[in-house]
Amino acid sequence: MVSKRGLAAAMNCRIYGGGGGGGGETVVLAHGYGTDQSVWDKVGPRLAARSRVVVFDWCFAGSVGLYDAQRYGSYDAFADDLIAVMDELKVPPAVFVGHSMAGMIGCIASVKRPDLFRRLVLVGPSPRLANTEDYEGGFDMSGIEKIFSSIESDFDQWSSTFASLVIDSSDQISIQLLANLLKRMGRRAALPLAKTVFLGDYRGVLENVTTACHIIHTRGDIIVPDSVPSYMKSKIKGDCEVLVIDTQGHFPQLTNHEQFIEIIDRILDGY
Repeated sequence: MVSKRGLAAAMNCRIYGGGGGGGGETVVLAHGYGTDQSVWDKVGPRLAARSRVVVFDWCFAGSVGLYDAQRYGSYDAFADDLIAVMDELKVPPAVFVGHSMAGMIGCIASVKRPDLFRRLVLVGPSPRLANTEDYEGGFDMSGIEKIFSSIESDFDQWSSTFASLVIDSSDQISIQLLANLLKRMGRRAALPLAKTVFLGDYRGVLENVTTACHIIHTRGDIIVPDSVPSYMKSKIKGDCEVLVIDTQGHFPQLTNHEQFIEIIDRILDGY
């Protein structure tokens, strides 16, 4: 357990940029499952030309190694860390860009502390990945159990296979990057965190989100079906729009970073 006072350093927080455009906007970039801040390397420097950019590594990243399965059994603890880091760094009300699980973490944090967030940009988010009778999350329980079994039995092979499934096959560099990041995270964090991600249900959070939201969805996301962004838009209380980016897979910031940056720029410009 790291004291809140030193959390920003423990999570490798970096602040850079601060260009004169965009009204001096601060953009917080939060990565998803199994990765670290390096997934923003194509995006952050470009945004820094106009905005102040904040990046960090969640506790489960291989570069941090502070993951505690008991403490981080739900997204609420991650949301608390996000709030603590933003307070520690004295980040002004920001545009929060959260990928995958970080999207829902941002939603939870915005409910707890709406004063910290001007807008939420949710990249491939999902409030629930498991299917129910009246909800399509994308995975049935048998498929989820197979994922858990694969992580436990042959983690390195699962990491490579998973990376090749969630990123367009034409982008081998990004596939290798993701596979390496997953392996660096390690099995000790990978399995309990996967259970948190795949078994969690945060649909009830959405009706309490009042911060303006922009949901970025790809045309071929194997993790998040097309129905999920529409579902989220219908439930989120604040203004919400869905923006579809022309790329395959779950990592548009890697596979089509140019269009991704264009969308973020439009959001910062307020259209």
